[in-house]
Amino acid sequence: MPLLNDILEHEVLGREFKRGKLEGKREGKLEGERELLRRQAAKRFGPLPSWAEDFIATRSLQQIEELADRVLEVNSLDNLLR
Repeated sequence: MPLLNDILEHEVLGREFKRGKLEGKREGKLEGERELLRRQAAKRFGPLPSWAEDFIATRSLQQIEELADRVLEVNSLDNLLR
């Protein structure tokens, strides 16, 4: 992969490539965590209403992780997401 190595070592392109790769990983992790929370909540409380989908879609990674920790502790979807 000489071309990739050249890009990675380039002063400007390498930095931008690495930053883009890191950003992509963060976005992928966030979407994965959101999907896991959706599945956990749906399994525990039944199909998610649109307001719950919208709520989950707008939370940060830290918020999603906190919700995922609480999903087994609460007795309703309202208590989890409100």
